[in-house]
Amino acid sequence: MKKIGLNGGIVDAADAVVPVMDHGFLYGMGLFETLRTYRGRPFLLERHLKRMAEGCRMLGIPFSPEDALASMPGWIEALMKANGLEEAYIRYTVSAGVDVLGLPGEEYSRPNHVLLVKALPEAPETLYTQGKALQLLDTRRNSPEAPIRLKSLHYMNNILAKRELAAVSDPRSRQAEGLMLDERGHVSEGVVSNVFFVKEGELYTPDASTGLLPGITRQVVLELAGAAGIRCTEGLYTWEDLLDADEVFVTSSVQELVPVTLLLDKQGTGRTVSHGAAGPITRRLLDLYRQKAGI
Repeated sequence: MKKIGLNGGIVDAADAVVPVMDHGFLYGMGLFETLRTYRGRPFLLERHLKRMAEGCRMLGIPFSPEDALASMPGWIEALMKANGLEEAYIRYTVSAGVDVLGLPGEEYSRPNHVLLVKALPEAPETLYTQGKALQLLDTRRNSPEAPIRLKSLHYMNNILAKRELAAVSDPRSRQAEGLMLDERGHVSEGVVSNVFFVKEGELYTPDASTGLLPGITRQVVLELAGAAGIRCTEGLYTWEDLLDADEVFVTSSVQELVPVTLLLDKQGTGRTVSHGAAGPITRRLLDLYRQKAGI
């Protein structure tokens, strides 16, 4: 990464700095969005900026989604060009900005905006046909900062879960996604994904009350499923519900919809899902998602 976007401009990576008195650094007061491009264009940008605006309003950070939507495509395009990228993984961060040492009672006024791009991670097409494993973790999904989880700079819970996953000795877990339950034992979400399962032709996904981040891709999948006549339910589910499912898949903005074809518990017991291949509803929803993305 040679160049980084900072407050609307583009600077050398070595010169991209945020002051130590920024409350994003001191107190985790900030938010970020991750998205990707298709044919060089950021996908679902307006939705990501809308979620950013809603979170900033809760944190008292000034943010105009209209101004951001007007300027962001050009900023992204210029930064991708500066880094020699035709397609990109994009991370956009808004931190609260410099303020007093201590907890402020008033809203922030000078946020910092940071834009990062890198090459899209390579994902073989077999990932979307043969799927991956989902490893049950001991790390529990912590309670959110607000009634609905924000995509905030406080990401310790996810990092601890990722480290637990990396420490699993079972070789089947090497490329797996980790699954966190909430404190009550209900399925919440993956380390970097939302979880869906299919049973008897109906689609299910955990409710936001489990502390999950309501992902942008998650919402689009729910909309696509509804439009396709697939009944969708958000609720409270257990690991046993996943074991009993006909299909399981995870979603993220970068990897789209990825089938889960192996469920692994903490004792190393594995259960194959959908005969080890992407199921019909998973394939259909992935096709619909890619059609929406224009590919």
